Amino acid sequence: MVEKPPWKKSNPRKKAGNKSKRLTPAEKAAAKRAAKKAGRRYPNLVDNMRVAATKKPSAKTR
Repeated sequence: MVEKPPWKKSNPRKKAGNKSKRLTPAEKAAAKRAAKKAGRRYPNLVDNMRVAATKKPSAKTR
């Protein structure tokens, strides 16, 4: 079975009640660098998802 791309999936926050996390300024800069490297002016969903996936859990969530 082929997995759907992220932009065609339903919003998981609506289902599970999960709250989205904001990217830090450093993570935003990393996403912008990735977009620039790929030839885009601004980061897209995939750039933001890649940066968010590399987030380390905070001390509160451990």
